[in-house]
Amino acid sequence: MWYVIQVQAGREPRMEELISRVASQQMDECFYPQYETQIKVRGRWVSCVKPLFPGYLIAVTNRPEELEHKLLELPEFARVLSQGGAFVPLAREETELIGSFTSKGKRVVPMSFGVKEGDRVVVTRGPLVGHEGMIRDINRRKSIANLEINLCGRRVAVRVGLGIVTSGDGAVARAAVARRKAELAG
Repeated sequence: MWYVIQVQAGREPRMEELISRVASQQMDECFYPQYETQIKVRGRWVSCVKPLFPGYLIAVTNRPEELEHKLLELPEFARVLSQGGAFVPLAREETELIGSFTSKGKRVVPMSFGVKEGDRVVVTRGPLVGHEGMIRDINRRKSIANLEINLCGRRVAVRVGLGIVTSGDGAVARAAVARRKAELAG
């Protein structure tokens, strides 16, 4: 089962390595999901990765009590999230969503690309294809889509990379929509 570990934001890579080393017997995997995006540096688009859930790691384990005991021994803050004194695993839908965007050993959500016509966004490439309904808003300048997903029983806002490759060109957008409809139909 997948459990969420809270750590200090900005310390995810260090804590992933530390927890993986110290509690390897209690877990199958420890990771912090990331997303790929692009930022403009000196006029050029450069790919980069950022944490999907800042301040949180995910541990795959069937022994959360033993894992929590190991976390208490660490010199830095880390705890398995619990509710009412019981450790609560991620719901099947939550693990399936994260698992559909990433894979073991590569827990980075790749950049998606799409077109925008008016208020409508059609994702043409990447993991967000077919998940346009999750998009709440887009920051084109930062190549980011803000999504709202369920995590640990509550609605959480997350960011993923989304580049809008064209806008305002109705013919290009209509062609992308037609391609997407054909893919779904076929």
